[in-house]
Amino acid sequence: MPLRIIFMGTPEFSVPTLAALAEAGHHIVAVYTQPPRPGGRRGLDVQKSPVHRSAELLGIPVLTPVNFKAEDDRQRFHEFEADVAVVVAYGLLLPEAILTGTTLGCYNGHASLLPRWRGAAPIQRAIMAGDTKTGMMVMKMDKGLDTGPVALTAEVPIAPTTTAGELHDSLMLTGAKLMREAMGKLEANDLPLTPQPSEGVVYAAKIDKGETRIDFSGNAVTVHNHIRGLSPFPGAWTEITLGGKPERIKVLASTVADGAGDAGTVIAEPLIVACGSGAVQLTRLQKAGGKPLAAVDFLHGIPLPVGARLG
Repeated sequence: MPLRIIFMGTPEFSVPTLAALAEAGHHIVAVYTQPPRPGGRRGLDVQKSPVHRSAELLGIPVLTPVNFKAEDDRQRFHEFEADVAVVVAYGLLLPEAILTGTTLGCYNGHASLLPRWRGAAPIQRAIMAGDTKTGMMVMKMDKGLDTGPVALTAEVPIAPTTTAGELHDSLMLTGAKLMREAMGKLEANDLPLTPQPSEGVVYAAKIDKGETRIDFSGNAVTVHNHIRGLSPFPGAWTEITLGGKPERIKVLASTVADGAGDAGTVIAEPLIVACGSGAVQLTRLQKAGGKPLAAVDFLHGIPLPVGARLG
């Protein structure tokens, strides 16, 4: 018998999993997602989440509680009489009343190789740390933060130039396939669960705006990993001086390069910048209000010759 599933997710990352479960023939009895929020260019439009829009296209009822503190919201969840809840980047901590509110529990699609990178920003943190692999895991949720037993794992390599955006898209599709497989095994009563090891626990804290500025005093590999780990969003940035005023520039791509000099100084063309140790070549940039451009095109409008300072 197909499973009765409550799906809980919010961003674009969650959408392929919702689609995969629907295509597999499961009965998605309800979708929970974050409430519509102000958006648009000026923040004046109220916008539904990507999952909200996708669920409506599939004809699935959508619920958007701010949290589950109200008894009515908890009762409504139970009334769906779901076999299982599937959670992918929902954005809310689930109370025990929800974790135990289905027959078979809640299963989460998490973008790391647990117990490494538990928490909010596993994709960015893995790249910023220089990890060479990550993956998707389907785990059964408990009261802890990403501490539950693991059902299925799919490893994904991280190349030296992979950005967070590229890894996001790869994991998004991998996760959808993995969750479809997991729910098929759960339907057949053949889904194994393995406790996470107690060693190797690392937390992936939410990205803070204060850490997005590029610190060229670090070594070149660290600077490069910082840039690609924050690309395209929120974007690592530096400042240059234009017309006597500081101008913020996002750096969206880079490579490790040869060279040495004062940290933050352009030491060679095109746009090779010295770090505390080694150098990086900045290959894709974006001026505030402008479009992302390859460095060669960016430099046509904003020359940054040898000797220019960034910081």
